[in-house]
Amino acid sequence: MPDSRHASLCRRSVLLALLSTTLAACAQTEAAVSPFSEPTRADASALGKEPTLLVVTTRKPTGGGQPFFGPERGTLTFAEAQLSPPGRGIAGRVSSVVNGDWAVLGLDRRTSTGAARSFAEAVNGRDVLLYVHGYNETFESAARSAAQLSHALEFQGRTALFSWPSGGALLDYGYDRESALWSRDGFVQALRALVNNPTVGRIHIVAHSMGTFLTLEALRELRTETDVSSRIGAIVFASPDVDIDAFEQTVSKLGPLAQRMTLIIDPGDRALAVSARIAGGVARAGAAERSRLEALGVRVADTSGRGWSMLRHDLFLSDNEVTLVVRRAMERVGA
Repeated sequence: MPDSRHASLCRRSVLLALLSTTLAACAQTEAAVSPFSEPTRADASALGKEPTLLVVTTRKPTGGGQPFFGPERGTLTFAEAQLSPPGRGIAGRVSSVVNGDWAVLGLDRRTSTGAARSFAEAVNGRDVLLYVHGYNETFESAARSAAQLSHALEFQGRTALFSWPSGGALLDYGYDRESALWSRDGFVQALRALVNNPTVGRIHIVAHSMGTFLTLEALRELRTETDVSSRIGAIVFASPDVDIDAFEQTVSKLGPLAQRMTLIIDPGDRALAVSARIAGGVARAGAAERSRLEALGVRVADTSGRGWSMLRHDLFLSDNEVTLVVRRAMERVGA
């Protein structure tokens, strides 16, 4: 075997090993096993009182029950998911803010035709928290994360999930990135429908990891449309898995939308370190220097030194103080 080919195979083996040991928790979040979460009343959030999650997705529906949507690409679909809230403990309090007990009980799939319009109409005059998941997520794991976040924030509007067709497997990084980009048109349709519906309140977006790549692409396309900057509230990018050079280029074109952005970063994020290796050594925005990001006019929360886990990739779910960063970003825009 030629030396160059052997070296290439060795590098590939190392990267696969890193993926297997480092990125496994993207679908199984640190939040599910965090021992430090404080209890929250079961009725503290709107989702706790009425556990129904709005869903708009570019995943292909499955034929029957769970899993309700698979990793294949499909037409834009709107649905409402019925959730099971976390188990209640003493005096009606949940055992943890983000204890991983949320589950999808059922799904009312409404329509593929007019999905974006149906999605916007279902918000029904309230603010909306729109969660966009990251790499290596199934529909069910993404729904759990959306519910966990909404409940931890004690959010009082409607909670929604945009779910793109992640392969839900460790070695599907390439497929996931292409699927996220492929889903841009569907996400733009969903956002445009929300912005153009006068009954919808503030639209808060929280995107995690590779979901930030999709969100940035959609915002860039919508940036010149009327009322977009006035209707969108906080934009929170948690551990953004985006090429730092591409991030700078895009954010510099977003005008007023950039001022709504808060980045949750950690130079010690091991999942992003692996992503940078896969990308040829280009740093990810979620592990970039704080000063470089702040020069773009965005707010930055550096979580270095917080958390307890090896990965440090989803502290916005597993660490109460980091979750508060999301809440403060939403409150700042609403003030």
